[in-house]
Amino acid sequence: MQPIPYSHKTHLALGLQCQMCHTHPAPGKMMTFPATSTCMSCHMTIATDKPAIKKLAAYAKSGQPIPWVRVYTLTEGVNWSHSNHLDAGIKCETCHGQVAELTAMSKVTAVTSMGVCITCHKLHNAPTVCQTCHSWPAAQY
Repeated sequence: MQPIPYSHKTHLALGLQCQMCHTHPAPGKMMTFPATSTCMSCHMTIATDKPAIKKLAAYAKSGQPIPWVRVYTLTEGVNWSHSNHLDAGIKCETCHGQVAELTAMSKVTAVTSMGVCITCHKLHNAPTVCQTCHSWPAAQY
């Protein structure tokens, strides 16, 4: 459960785009959770009487980040980058499903499974050799 209820459905219906809240700083491996200040840029004046926004404002006032719970996690040993996929033109919905229809974020796809990755790579003519996603330490002889 998330520390603050958040509806992607509500926010995306307003025309917000994924990258407005989820940035991918260099080297771009993982997308970030929205900074509290990003949320507050609208919620300084919008829905300020709602309990969730009051909780958001308390995080902002304390200077502490919101302790969002990651929904999708990578398997240990997988080297993966959002940047590579975004640069290839892959849309967020391809992996995360129709987030714009979710009132609460949940794992709606099996995007972190090897089979799904390989199927998608084949579909998009991307490499499927093991080293594309996995690396091993140098052999110890």
